[in-house]
Amino acid sequence: MNIVFMGTPDFAVPCLQALIDSGENVQAVFTQPDKPKGRGYKLTPPPVKELAITHNIPVYQPVSLKKGEDAENSFKVLSELAPDLIIVVAYGKLLPKSILDIPKHCINVHASLLPKYRGAGPIQWSVLNGEKVTGVTTMLMAEGLDTGDMLLSESTEIGENETASELHDRLSVMGAQVLLKTIECVKGNNLTPIEQDDELSCYAPMLDKSMSPIDFSKSAQDIHNQIRGLSSFPCATAMLNDKRIKIYKSELVKGNYSSNKPGTVVNAKDFTVSCGDGNAVRFVEIQAEGGKRMSTADYLRGKPLENGVILK
Repeated sequence: MNIVFMGTPDFAVPCLQALIDSGENVQAVFTQPDKPKGRGYKLTPPPVKELAITHNIPVYQPVSLKKGEDAENSFKVLSELAPDLIIVVAYGKLLPKSILDIPKHCINVHASLLPKYRGAGPIQWSVLNGEKVTGVTTMLMAEGLDTGDMLLSESTEIGENETASELHDRLSVMGAQVLLKTIECVKGNNLTPIEQDDELSCYAPMLDKSMSPIDFSKSAQDIHNQIRGLSSFPCATAMLNDKRIKIYKSELVKGNYSSNKPGTVVNAKDFTVSCGDGNAVRFVEIQAEGGKRMSTADYLRGKPLENGVILK
């Protein structure tokens, strides 16, 4: 089966690798342009591009698929390739109808149990909202954002302390497995598309740094979800002695801390902080301003705290 793969970040890599390992003919890869990264702003290729180059798969990196010379060239390339399938996994661009119409099927791998959490941040928002279960869905692509008919899905429980970063890695592997099952259905002419119920949908927008500061007047569960959900970006933050710290991991601590002002360090030995509902959160992994990410135990060995310190 002739396949064109469209994807960009780490999440898409297991899907492309699964196609290669299963012997599918990946004719070409479309991915986002290289972007400057690091202190030197060196142009860095997307992870999908790196994998494609390793396997001598032609790579195309159009700035746009909708207008301009790049769009015209992309349409020409895809028309000449005439793939049986276009597979899209976290590509980062919407496909115009002209491209959707080229293959028999355009199939998308999406990191949620659709129709919930359409959009760019389904993994993070499932954690931020305290969901207990999530998963991966394959669907036929339509012109809307994640609105196409659903094909196959697989669910998984979200761990109590699991971060969005950890969940991302699990779902990326699960996505590859669901994709291969979907392709087998395509080969057997055994697809059974299911229309999405728009009334059950919700949007999962991209995250931004305005979401980082912790409001300790909120419940411990909400704060724990915030820390877990923002673990990869932009990261939950708090002010300790007028210095910003980033919190990557936490644990819930149930107790009776209602006599303490929210944000108070109630156990300096393990960095437990009171919250607005009388419970607390324990910081497990943090990064001090100007420092490196480390376990809280390592941090406290160098910078011990005192009970009663208030974070803002």
